[in-house]
Amino acid sequence: MQQQQKQVAIVTGASRGAGRGIALALAKKGMVVYVTGRSTEVGSALGWDGSVLPGTVYATAEEVTQVGGTGIAVICDHSDDAQTAALFAQVEREQGRLDILVNNAAFIHGQLIEQKPFWEKEIDACKILDVGLRSAYVASWHAAKIMVRQGQGLIMFGSSFGASCYMHGPAYGAQKAGIDKLAHDMAVDFKDTGVRTISIWMGPLLTERSALATDASADEQYEQFMATAESPEFIGNIIYAIANDPQGAELSGQTVIAAEIAQRFNITDRDGLQPPSYREMLGSPSAPNPAVIY
Repeated sequence: MQQQQKQVAIVTGASRGAGRGIALALAKKGMVVYVTGRSTEVGSALGWDGSVLPGTVYATAEEVTQVGGTGIAVICDHSDDAQTAALFAQVEREQGRLDILVNNAAFIHGQLIEQKPFWEKEIDACKILDVGLRSAYVASWHAAKIMVRQGQGLIMFGSSFGASCYMHGPAYGAQKAGIDKLAHDMAVDFKDTGVRTISIWMGPLLTERSALATDASADEQYEQFMATAESPEFIGNIIYAIANDPQGAELSGQTVIAAEIAQRFNITDRDGLQPPSYREMLGSPSAPNPAVIY
């Protein structure tokens, strides 16, 4: 009996944070996971208070293998189209397939959570529109070439309630709203190809950066948010479920809230936690107009 080929995923921006957790969740399903990022040694990324953040691409790839997957580290600066093209060429050459692309890489400016108007922050804050929005388009363009040819695949965009409410300033909000629209419009082009797209609004996440922010914050409401925060692995389990759902085509092009869509698949987080949805507080995904104009 021929052994079934392992599913293959690319998770961009996976040195730490959401990307690392998503990669580990997919690894526990036995997947081959290509993890990308720029961090080759600890110390290249800093927290909000200037402290050194843990994590490298190599460390994540090692963890992926340790938990049951096959981890492959690829140093990739997603602001460089040539490096992105080389990544997808490597995956196609080595695996001959791609089942899931997780668009997670984004430029995180050091002033992101400072309570200042955008003109009092450095103009570099808008780089999230380069690495975060444009880079997701480029990665999806390359993924589409492989997925359409094989007749199946899922392209996921990591989004947030910042696409609806004011969150971290206009550059962040524009990036999140933009990737929601990428998911919707790409799904129109993918009709009848077997390829799906989805944009997922994550709630507060338990990451290295958020842990530092919690330690530094005396805000009781912020601490309450983090008490029921989602783990990145929770998001990874949702992505895997959507990718392997026989009825998943009906979700293609939609923007969904992680805490809500998890219930469709009976997915809970750590210790059986069912994270809350912040729809009433922070807003709802927009209902796209069904019109198609070429």
